[in-house]
Amino acid sequence: MADAKQGTPITYAGGRYTVPNDPVIPFIEGDGTGRDIWKASRKVFDAAVAKASGGKRRIVWKEMLAGEKAFNATGNWLPDATIADIKTYRVGIKGPLTTPVGGGIRSLNVALRMILDLYACIRPVRYFAGVPSPMKRPQDLDVVIFRENTEDVYAGIEFAAGTAEAKRLREFLMVELKSKAIREDSAIGIKPMSQFGSQRLVRRALQFALDKQRPSVTLVHKGNIQKFTEGAFRDWGYQLAKAEFAGRVVAEEDVPAAGAGGKVVVKDRIADSTFQQMLLRPKEYSVLATPNLNGDYLSDACAAQVGGLGMAPGANIGDGYAVFEATHGTAPKYADLDKINPCSLILSGVMMFEHLGWDDVARSIVAGIEGALGAKRVTYDIARQMEGATEVGTSAFADQIVGHLG
Repeated sequence: MADAKQGTPITYAGGRYTVPNDPVIPFIEGDGTGRDIWKASRKVFDAAVAKASGGKRRIVWKEMLAGEKAFNATGNWLPDATIADIKTYRVGIKGPLTTPVGGGIRSLNVALRMILDLYACIRPVRYFAGVPSPMKRPQDLDVVIFRENTEDVYAGIEFAAGTAEAKRLREFLMVELKSKAIREDSAIGIKPMSQFGSQRLVRRALQFALDKQRPSVTLVHKGNIQKFTEGAFRDWGYQLAKAEFAGRVVAEEDVPAAGAGGKVVVKDRIADSTFQQMLLRPKEYSVLATPNLNGDYLSDACAAQVGGLGMAPGANIGDGYAVFEATHGTAPKYADLDKINPCSLILSGVMMFEHLGWDDVARSIVAGIEGALGAKRVTYDIARQMEGATEVGTSAFADQIVGHLG
């Protein structure tokens, strides 16, 4: 493994990254199948960087510890050194991590997001030809989901039924705030959503749509029921669009008969209706901006339409820091069997290279995946439903991708 001292750190100032030709990028291998998919992904990344740049660029990888590997080595599921590395080198990538059982950190992924304030979970969902799908026209779905990543029920403010804290909170809500009756045996959770947190998420979604020339941003919410949290998310989103993007975006109800004229259309939909729309009319949606819980559900549901989480990349991005990740779990029963599909992590790498401005590398990898799928030499999850396919292992599938790099 290359020593990080051989590379140059990425820097960040004025809202922009400065990326050298030899950036140090920390990685977390991941638990369970993470070991297999990281090896495969790194092979693809290194080959694509070398090919796209003619050997003039390279990644200097630096391993960070988290999850089971960290706990076994240090007794800590998420060592301080790992957080320090991300803060130093700005951009990292990780495989799936297990969730510790019995106290401590609720979720390592959530902990990373909270500590580093990675407030935007970004999940692009698109179809690759040949991937098995339950849909008649999976190619019609091409959305990028911006999910608020630090607030909502994921803030983790909840109290178990029967505890003194739950009883005190129940009494306060009913007596002091004159709220509706809450049953005695209730567990109670708090759902904080702020104007600041909501608007910075919507801001990033709108800017992305403008930068990538996508036609619309849809605010997804349950404001018809949760009027002061999710309803406020909707209202704050429209307020931000009007205040900061005037002349570049237009509200759906204000679109003239002649069309939006190249402006990004801002609209909103109720969350449960959006699930239906993603199935029935996916072409009408391009970028979705959602509160935390809605986005969690919706991103997985959309991924299921185009082949599942094995084909779904993800990124957690803040101001000056970013961690890209496989979106599926650790699947420990498949660990070290060279069997699992590495595309979730590889496509997360595509997002990482786009984030760094290395679009040529990203395009090369996408071409490699398309070529490997076209050759029908694929991992078991795809092969079992692809007519005429040959099943290959994780490492062999990576070789197929490398062989088809653009």
